[in-house]
Amino acid sequence: MPFAKAIARLGCAALLTASTALAANAFDISDMSDAEREAFRAEIRAYLLDNPEVLMEAVDVYQQRQEQQQVANDADLIAQYAEVIYNDENDAVYGNPDGDLVLVEFSDYRCGYCKKAYPDVHALLEKDGNIKLIVKEFPILGEASVLASRFAVATKLVVGNEAYLKVHDELMQARGDINEAALRRLAKSLEIDADPVFAEMDSDPVTAILAQNHQLATALQVTGTPGFILGDQMLRGYVPYDAMVEIVAEVRKNR
Repeated sequence: MPFAKAIARLGCAALLTASTALAANAFDISDMSDAEREAFRAEIRAYLLDNPEVLMEAVDVYQQRQEQQQVANDADLIAQYAEVIYNDENDAVYGNPDGDLVLVEFSDYRCGYCKKAYPDVHALLEKDGNIKLIVKEFPILGEASVLASRFAVATKLVVGNEAYLKVHDELMQARGDINEAALRRLAKSLEIDADPVFAEMDSDPVTAILAQNHQLATALQVTGTPGFILGDQMLRGYVPYDAMVEIVAEVRKNR
C-alpha cells in the first residue's frame, strides 16, 4: 500500500474510532444519506487539518505493528531454516566455535557496508570472546562479486578453512578492482597455490554452495548485504559496533 494511502486510511480509521467513542449513540455510517455522509467526510477533513498530530499518532501505531509483525515473522523463518543456517559444513567459522551465541553474516566482497561492518564484527568477536561467527557468501553485486566469492569458496574446498579466513579477511579489506590478476596476486601473497583453486572455481560444488546461500537468503527475505542473524533476530544492513553490543546483551538476557 502506498505510504500516502496508508496515512489517509489510518487517519480516517483513527478519527472514526474517536468519533464513535464520543458519540452518545452508536451509528452505522451505511445508514447515512448522501448529504449526511458528505457532511461527515467534511468533518473528518476539518478535524485532520486542525489536529494533524492525530494522523501522525496513527502512523506511528501502524509502523510499530508492522515492525512487531516483521520481528515475529523473522523468528519463525529462523526457526524453520535453523538446520541450514547453523549446520552447513561448507560455511566458514570465525571466533569461538563453542560460543554461547552464534552470529551469521551474509556478505558480498564489493559491498561498501560489508567492508564497513567488517572491523566492527571482528572487534565484537575479540572483545566478547564467546561468539561464533558463521560467514555465508552472498555475491549479489555483479560479476566481480561472484568471481571473488567463487575464489573464496574454492580456496576453502581446496586448501581449508584457515586459508579461506585469510582470503576473506584480505578481500573484505581490499579497495581495488577484483579480477583474476588481483586474485592470483592475493593467492601468492598468502602462499596459496592459485592453479588448483582456479580450477575449482567453476566446479559443481562451488556453484551448489553459492546457489544454496542465495536460496536461503531469499527464504529469509534477505535482499541486501550485510545481513545478520543473531538469536531469533534478523538484522538487515549495517549495524554499528555499539548497537551490536547492545543487541548481544539483549539476546543473552532474553534466552
